Amino acid sequence: MHKKKIHIRTLIQIFLFILILSISINKTLSEKGISIPYISTASLHALCPFGGVVTIYQYLTTGTFIQKIHESSFILMIIGFIIAILFGPLFCGWICPFGTFQEFIGKLGKKIFKKRFNNFVPYKYDKYLRYLRYFVLAWVLYATILTGKLIFQDVDPYYALFNFWNGEIAVGSIVILFITIILSLFIERPWCKYLCPYGAVLGIFNLIRIFPIKRNNKTCINCKMCDRNCPMNIKVSEKTIIRDHQCISCLKCTSEYSCPINNTVTIESIIPYKS
Repeated sequence: MHKKKIHIRTLIQIFLFILILSISINKTLSEKGISIPYISTASLHALCPFGGVVTIYQYLTTGTFIQKIHESSFILMIIGFIIAILFGPLFCGWICPFGTFQEFIGKLGKKIFKKRFNNFVPYKYDKYLRYLRYFVLAWVLYATILTGKLIFQDVDPYYALFNFWNGEIAVGSIVILFITIILSLFIERPWCKYLCPYGAVLGIFNLIRIFPIKRNNKTCINCKMCDRNCPMNIKVSEKTIIRDHQCISCLKCTSEYSCPINNTVTIESIIPYKS
């Protein structure tokens, strides 16, 4: 049962990764008069919900979008916020192709380092490093408002990954992509965990999400399987309701995936159980 559930998430991740890669390749081909049938030629900027976030100020003040950002980004941002209000950052744990990329590199890291993987950074430093992404978010928003340009593209490893063959990719984004690849062998989802500004935005919704992840104290056997399976190193076994800003709603901690006891770690239902 658990393996079947895991395969569903993995299949969704692989499908969306291949889809974004195909669209990016097709975009480049279309500029040369070639195209892959039935595949969109949209720019990656048009498919990124974070583009909607960085253009909010300009849209509210002038009614226009910043350079390279499309209306579709704004729509995707709104959809992402609605989902996050309900279930938290599902985008991060299930949809984001760059998160998937880091996760798959991490599988190699697990084989190399085994139990040491994702445990290299001492907690006393890790707990503060996790807030770096909010400083990145603040910088990106400030710089974008100040310039009216898509500043983040110059350091965005996601954009570099799906456009590294493109001459317009900034050296900074390539460098950060390379560093992220290396770190992914030691730390699960290092970009997501420490630097992603969109993850910072969605992480805030964990504090107010309508259907949070809950742990039933009465049935928990304290095996800590939930802790070991959490890619973001959240101590699920020490909480009753998981409202950590780092949660990516991957559901790896739940009874549907890793917890050996049924209905112990679950997504809050409409009629919650009494703890």
